[in-house]
Amino acid sequence: MSGATHVVATDADPFRPVLAAVATGRPFSVDEARNAFGLIMDGAASEAQIAAFLMGLRVRGERQEELLGAVLAVRSRMLAIEEPPPGAIDVCGTGGDGHGTLNVSTAVAFVVSALGVPVAKHGNRALSSLSGASDVLGALGVPLESDCATLGAELRERRLIFMAAPSHHPAMRHAAGARRALGVRTLFNLVGPLANPARVTRQLVGVPEAVWLEPVVTTLRDLGSERVWAVCGEVTGAGPGVPSRGVDEVTLSGPTEIAALENGEIIRTILTPDMAGLPSAPISAIAGGGPVENAEALLALLKGAHGPYRDTVLLNAACALHVAGRGVALQAGRIVPEALRELVALAAHVIDNGAALSRLQAARNGGAEAASDRSGSGS
Repeated sequence: MSGATHVVATDADPFRPVLAAVATGRPFSVDEARNAFGLIMDGAASEAQIAAFLMGLRVRGERQEELLGAVLAVRSRMLAIEEPPPGAIDVCGTGGDGHGTLNVSTAVAFVVSALGVPVAKHGNRALSSLSGASDVLGALGVPLESDCATLGAELRERRLIFMAAPSHHPAMRHAAGARRALGVRTLFNLVGPLANPARVTRQLVGVPEAVWLEPVVTTLRDLGSERVWAVCGEVTGAGPGVPSRGVDEVTLSGPTEIAALENGEIIRTILTPDMAGLPSAPISAIAGGGPVENAEALLALLKGAHGPYRDTVLLNAACALHVAGRGVALQAGRIVPEALRELVALAAHVIDNGAALSRLQAARNGGAEAASDRSGSGS
């Protein structure tokens, strides 16, 4: 950038020039952002400095170049899983949307893996919400393995693993205190889903603000992803006291905006519940609570409970199946309702025949397959 004053670290306080640059309001280059986030993860910034930096970026408005730089810094320090199976996917929201919904993407992971899709689910404990993926899995009795070699073998053999972010991103611990203290969405929420330790190239990513749809997809494209849907659901009729921002999943509460990476191109489109043959429902219909409450709802869902939570999971699972290449729900830039409904039916089938529940039982047993696991074969 011509005329820009570049960030230059000093031995006395290497992060002070970063804060000085944030204070000017100018955007960071990819390299500058990578350096700044690298300093955070190397322990070279205090909690107060990290909080000031993250809020400075948010108030000014974060840029795609800054997101890419942050992701590069995180990926270069993560403990990665080698040799994931072809076609492995992740389904993950950024969190930070403020709606406190039941855990959708965690439930989707059980459903999609029951259909034979390898799922490398990346998640964390709640930092700006009530129950993150790791929280609800803990309440369900699912042990979270941390050894990368073991996880890699389980993903290749059993098609489903859950990766707790702290186990694979130990350097992120330096930012945890500041993120908890802020309690709001920061750029780290967006970085997390883009730094999957299994280096998946297919992802369904939820973001809480539609402005981030294309930056997220562009970042993943630049990092070599094959197929990505970034989604942001519109919340309508939510009532007083409910945040007006979007929800980080495909929703029944209104239209969902999508930025899709398909065959190297980024496509924008809209998906509505009726396209999938599902009824609309307000966001309050899937309001969650703490880990125990959310775990009970997820278990009931896998045991066959009907309602808006099931429908939301079916809708998101159908989109994940498209991302995994199990159907073609998007053609010529438009959603194909008939194909989307077929994918919804596939997802419903593995809930109703117990295959998705058996994936939870297997995960509880540390990967040992439950005897009743039919793996979505249609039995």
